[in-house]
Amino acid sequence: MTRMKVVRVRLLKKGERGTYAAGNHDLKKGDFVLVPTPSGPQVAEVLAPPFDLDLSGKSAPLIIGRAEKKDLRKLEQVKKRETAAFRTCQGLIEKLGLQMKLVDVEFQPQERKITFYFTAEGRVDFRLLVRKLASRLKARIEMRQIGVRDEAKLRGGIGPCGREVCCSTFLKDFDTVTIRMAKEQNLPLNPERISGLCGRLMCCITFEMDTYQQMGEELPKVGKRVHTKYGEGKVIRQNVLLKTLTVELSDGTIVTIPWKEVRGAEEER
Repeated sequence: MTRMKVVRVRLLKKGERGTYAAGNHDLKKGDFVLVPTPSGPQVAEVLAPPFDLDLSGKSAPLIIGRAEKKDLRKLEQVKKRETAAFRTCQGLIEKLGLQMKLVDVEFQPQERKITFYFTAEGRVDFRLLVRKLASRLKARIEMRQIGVRDEAKLRGGIGPCGREVCCSTFLKDFDTVTIRMAKEQNLPLNPERISGLCGRLMCCITFEMDTYQQMGEELPKVGKRVHTKYGEGKVIRQNVLLKTLTVELSDGTIVTIPWKEVRGAEEER
């Protein structure tokens, strides 16, 4: 068992959350620290005091140190640069009549590079746009086309559950979500109720899928004929969490009973 003292933080720039090794730093909730990220060190806020965590042989990136006033000033300067770059790019997109939607901007001071994230239904010829941006912003320009789920991750927001969307807080990768998963969990198949801010099926549908499948193996399948104390019938619905079955009896009556109160009959052909 590998235990390490870690701390949960929230990046001030994008709002993403992560777990980092606290090292020898004496940290408390509300402290500002510098943490390593793929795009360079960023300022983050400590969400709670350090705690021990079993990493099962894995490791967590180490906090660089406490953030100083100059780091906070630098963060504000980067945000202002990104806001100005966003406005400039949006204006050029409209002027050039490009069929693309600008989503976000990321400025990397160390490399003097600005990355523009956008969505589009197809391929976009943005070569002229890149030349004009490079000329006006005096920086290297990268255009990166993303999908609608990536857009939700970058923008963030509040999901139907009332909490921040998972993709912008802790999810690192997107798993495949299918309508079959929703069916197996007896979720309403109304798209408005099982879709996230991105318009796709909610990522959280995958979270309990393994549990539903494991528990569901104990229950008679939908369509199977069973014997109950009310007579013989056909299973038309399962409730995995309550471990109950809804059965349609031969006379058309529908009853819901604990699955242990039924016994199998020959499966309907």
